[in-house]
Amino acid sequence: MARRSSVLARRGGGRIDYGPRRTDIGTLNVVGVVCALAGFFVLGILLGPVAMVCGWLGMGRRWSGRKPVLAVVALILGAIDTLIALLYLAQ
Repeated sequence: MARRSSVLARRGGGRIDYGPRRTDIGTLNVVGVVCALAGFFVLGILLGPVAMVCGWLGMGRRWSGRKPVLAVVALILGAIDTLIALLYLAQ
């Protein structure tokens, strides 16, 4: 048993964390903002929801707590982008 615990200690104490890493969240935020900005010019109906999903995942899939600024920007711009595209298609 002592040998097994030493192996787990070397591997991080046996704790398995499947959550997204901080760098992955930062990448999602940047991708969301880029999609939202590009959606104002081309394919807003597709890039707007992509930006909203990236922003939501970048916020850690929760509304409460601390939120990265880029995630909120991606979510809001993606929503505006989608709304403008839907209004344009409704004409």
